[in-house]
Amino acid sequence: MKEDLNRLKIVLAEHKKTNKWLADQLKKDPATVSKWCTNNTQPSLETLRDIADLLEIDIKELINSTRISTPEVMYVKIKG
Repeated sequence: MKEDLNRLKIVLAEHKKTNKWLADQLKKDPATVSKWCTNNTQPSLETLRDIADLLEIDIKELINSTRISTPEVMYVKIKG
């Protein structure tokens, strides 16, 4: 199973931007941007920085966390 390393597709949708818009801004082939959005290939760190600058966001928003989230713990008071 392929792991999604970037959140580019989600972030573009949140900012109401299209793959074509991003390709035009970066002067890249739209097919390349499409591959990034589907996580078939990954943009370089420099490109991620450029994307973050265009969208005025922190670069971290473009990358899925590698940390394993800890499950939430629920405490239940037991009558006794």
